[in-house]
Amino acid sequence: MAWAASRTRTALRRRAAKTEPPPRKPERERRPLPWPLRLLAMLCAFAVMVAFAVVLARLTLEPSPASEALTHTNMHPGRSLRAYLDQPALRDAVKQIGGNLLLGVPFGVLVPIVAPRTRGILKVLLLTATVMLLVEFAQGALITGRAFDVDDVILNTSGALIGYLLLGRRLSRAVHARERKV
Repeated sequence: MAWAASRTRTALRRRAAKTEPPPRKPERERRPLPWPLRLLAMLCAFAVMVAFAVVLARLTLEPSPASEALTHTNMHPGRSLRAYLDQPALRDAVKQIGGNLLLGVPFGVLVPIVAPRTRGILKVLLLTATVMLLVEFAQGALITGRAFDVDDVILNTSGALIGYLLLGRRLSRAVHARERKV
């Protein structure tokens, strides 16, 4: 009996050895940038973010008295998009939709570099949506010839998602790589 049990254990060990996964290849180690380069990258990203904020303010918060009669508040997602796409000139639709998408891209690229704790799709999207909602509320409440448009918030936030997925995530990982503990 002891002989049979010993043989069974040996067979089980051999079977277990065959089913073990092969050893993993070592992952490429990410090393953080030296602190002077990291500081320089963050300062450059901050400067670009400030420049972006100035451009955003000029584009969205400047009064437009001539278009006061044409503006209307849009609280229904998709309504403005349909209106843009129904225009006879495709160029106007591309300008409106593309412009609002492009306006969000810098958020997706720069925010995770300037503030590493905001890394992650949800955090970038929530921060962008919050900032763009504030801009749209300011437009609708305070600026002559401007109105709140929920589609602008959606397009800006989508632009931030595109910027984050294309560049922001990679740049943030390069600047703020975590040291691996061995």
